[in-house]
Parts: sequence; structure tokens; C-alpha cells
Amino acid sequence: MTSYKVLDINDDLPIRTKGDVHSGKVRSVYWLTDEDSARLIKEKNYKVPQGTELAIMVISDRISAFDCIWQGENGLNGVPGKGIALNSVASHWFTLFDKAGLAGNHIVDIPHPYVWIVRKASTVKVEAIARQYITGSMWRDYSKGVRNFCGIDLPEGLTANQKLENVLITPSTKGIIEGVVDIPPVDDVNITRANITDNLNVFNFKSAEDVTKYEKLLVEGFKLISEELAKLDQIFVDTKFEFGYVEDLDGNQQLIYIDEVGTPDSSRIWDGAAYRDGKIIENSKEGFRQLLISNVPESDVLLNKDRMSEREQLAKDFILPESVMLEVSNTYVGIASKIIGEEIVIPEDPRQEVVNILDTDYGLIVK
Repeated sequence: MTSYKVLDINDDLPIRTKGDVHSGKVRSVYWLTDEDSARLIKEKNYKVPQGTELAIMVISDRISAFDCIWQGENGLNGVPGKGIALNSVASHWFTLFDKAGLAGNHIVDIPHPYVWIVRKASTVKVEAIARQYITGSMWRDYSKGVRNFCGIDLPEGLTANQKLENVLITPSTKGIIEGVVDIPPVDDVNITRANITDNLNVFNFKSAEDVTKYEKLLVEGFKLISEELAKLDQIFVDTKFEFGYVEDLDGNQQLIYIDEVGTPDSSRIWDGAAYRDGKIIENSKEGFRQLLISNVPESDVLLNKDRMSEREQLAKDFILPESVMLEVSNTYVGIASKIIGEEIVIPEDPRQEVVNILDTDYGLIVK
């Protein structure tokens, strides 16, 4: 039996909540009661308006790829330290965004490396994607003759993994958008800027100016992370940001960063020295994706969206060696430690640590 403890199940913690726990592929969100939200805002002096809804957001060590969760042998159903790595990197970038005067974010407190306390935001229904290199799905489409991406025309003659002249914004839908011509009602569909500006309400933007603002915040955030990673000889290849609206202390609506930014899960990060040598070494989840493609019996099951039921069955049946999960752990923890400038320590029992802190310091655990 493995000696590692991972936080793989994160939606059954004994946290006092209102309503159901919302659980995604990696994070679970526990909405606090109105009484607990008000109490914590007062006790902890959070800089948010009274009446703001707060949630406990607990990250897991689960690893998803190709829209499925993957498991390891010996019950290692997660990657040791992955949750801490993602939270540490995202909060590091959020702090630098604040210092640079870009925009705020949804985090109001960090009780534990696996836990954020966040404020409720009205989510913009756009996956804000920025690319500085042509690789992945964009390169696959380009190599088949596609030249227009999200309304942007690319020149002839580009090669795989080439740096692009400008940071490209290639948005996709967040969730299912219905009732808009040209946008099929499925999640994660590429869209153009015109699709957004012609349907502001559908995408939950308050004005056309805010579309320009999200693009500015995306590019400025991308450039800040890119410049910081360059100091570590790492290349920021592409990324996904998300945005939402909150009310500030004066009652004004503010567009802020939400979810996570610049992590190895939401971005591609390449080793600079290897790239200059003509090789690609991934310091992000893309390395895990490539590992799966190389190791599953039939890679088309992972790449073909028409074979989703087969893919889901494969993910349930395919058990990864412990050595693979630890290799992925080294990638996540290694790049995160470099970025934040200190070694990430993996807790012996993350679940119990989280419960203890939320009980003793926040009074949120149901006895």
C-alpha cells in the first residue's frame, strides 16, 4: 500500500453549508450559510460588502484529462501535492496581478494550501484563452489547412510550436450557450469576438467596454506571467482565464479574475532550454495528456469526441502505475516550487488538516 495520502474525495467534508456541494473535476464548492458568511466577514475583517455570499473552495489531488478522471494503483487516485501546487501558483499570480494594478480576484482568504475562501461572482460565460505559440489543437487544425481561428486569420508558412507575432485571443464558450445563431449548444465551442459583442447578455457581459476590458486583462495578465516565467527559463505557451463580476465596497460592479490563473492545469508551460534545443519538455498537464496517449491501448478513444462513452469506460478501467502518478507529482510540485520561490511541502494527511483548521480557526465544521 502506498505511503502517500492524497485528497481525492473533496465533496464530503463536514462543513456547514446551505444547499448542495457543487463538485467539479478538481474543485468542490461549499456555499456557507448567510450567518456564517456575515460572521466571517466581521470576524476576519474581509474587505467585501456585508451581505456578500462566501464559499469554501476545496481543491483535490484528482487529475483529469480528456474530460475524465484518472486513477492510480494502490488506491492512489490522485497526484500527491497537485492541489497545493495549483492553489499556490494561482494565488501567487493573483497577488502579482494585484500589485500590478490589473484587477482583483475572488479569493478573500486562504485558510490552508488546499482551501480558498471565495466570494460569489456573477460568471462571464467565456473561457478566455490566450496563445503565444501555435501548438496542440490549433496546430492540428492549421496543419489540415485551417487559417481562421475565432475570427482571426493566421498567415501561411507557420511551423509546429512556432512563436506567434502577437498574443492571440481565441475564446470559447463556458457552459452551453443556447439560442444564438452560429454557436452550437454544446460546451467549449470556439467563438469570435463578434459572437460576444453581438450577444452581451447571453455571455453575461454588462457592456461592450467590458469585452475590451476582459481582453486587456487577459493579455496583460498573460504578459506578466510570461515575463516572470522567462526569469525561470520557462515559456508561457498558452492559458485559460475566467472572469466574473462582484460588487465593491462602494456598490460598483467590478470585473475580476476568478477560478485559477497560470497553473500547470490551465496552461502549457515549456522548458526554455529544451525549446531552444528543438525539443518540447512540458511542465504542465500536457505532459500527462501525452503520456496517456502513448500508453492507452487505442489513442483515438481519447482524441475522438464521438467515442466519449468508450473513453469514460477506459478511464474507469485503466489503472496507472504508481510511478506515473509520482512522476506527474514531480512535474506539478517542481514547477510550482520554482514559481513561488519556495519548496512545496506535501501534507501527511491533507483532509484532516483541512477539517482541523476550518473547525478551530473558522468554526465551520459540523460536529
